[in-house]
Amino acid sequence: MKSAAATLLTALTKQVQADTTKNIPILDAHIHLFDPTRPQGVPWPPATDTVLYKPSLPGRYKNVTRGLGICGAIAIECSPWESDNDWLLQIAESDPIIVGIIGDLVPGSVSFGKNIDRLSANPLFKGIRYGNLWNRNLSEDMNKPGFLEDLKLLSETHLVFESANPDMELISALFRIKDKIPAAKIVIDHLPNAQIPADASSQKTFAAHLETLRSAPNVFAKLSEIPKQLNGQTSLNLALYKEKLDMLWDTFGEDRLLFGSDWPNGDHLATYADTLGLVQKFMNTKTMTAQEKFFWRNSIAAYGWQPRLSSQPHA
Repeated sequence: MKSAAATLLTALTKQVQADTTKNIPILDAHIHLFDPTRPQGVPWPPATDTVLYKPSLPGRYKNVTRGLGICGAIAIECSPWESDNDWLLQIAESDPIIVGIIGDLVPGSVSFGKNIDRLSANPLFKGIRYGNLWNRNLSEDMNKPGFLEDLKLLSETHLVFESANPDMELISALFRIKDKIPAAKIVIDHLPNAQIPADASSQKTFAAHLETLRSAPNVFAKLSEIPKQLNGQTSLNLALYKEKLDMLWDTFGEDRLLFGSDWPNGDHLATYADTLGLVQKFMNTKTMTAQEKFFWRNSIAAYGWQPRLSSQPHA
């Protein structure tokens, strides 16, 4: 009898946790917007990508996420074209589901300061992204003339420096940037998909750098790019991902982690609902406070976004 009662209580507790998670507003801190039908086309995705090569705009995003509790999103750059900062801002301004954008500018370039002054006048512009994409290498590029000076300008303008596609080298570069610019606000994307070094010594260094970044003020990380394929099939089994997610949770804690779907990139592997469901399964064991922080409060701390819809919560 006691055993049966305990089993029932456990089941009910899990159901309450699951229902609680689903009732928390969700701010998606990592989506991409693009439109291949523009006259100028797009630098990405390629036309050969039949899954992604179609307009990915706020209207489609709202249709995909309807009924899932999504209250808003941060649009992350997916173009190295300087003019696409303005295009992305225009798209964001057209639909209040988008509460901010992260653009693409090159620190150290002649136009960087002028563009920061101009773009930051729009409250939807929240910062820039730089890292392992567009044939760039943060570890090398940070040594170029003017690069760190422009990152300092970014910090002084209260904008975010967001990294792209982390690996051991990029995490080490962020570690050095934070040492040189302590006030910098840094957001690390896609950490669940980061390749952890194979040898024990490098693993220790990798973990130490993450811990140092976590202990520094104004450093956040996204649990994005979680689903992956196993034997040619996408697995939605949480057990496959839990060890790394637990490690990241233990490292960064409930005050520094954000939810990001990476829509529509994840469409190659899983539906939006499945991707979100996988994250919700992981979060079901956390406290209500921790879930609220992860799904929306921490994104306000990271990006400083303001509600544009009545359904979007206030800090």
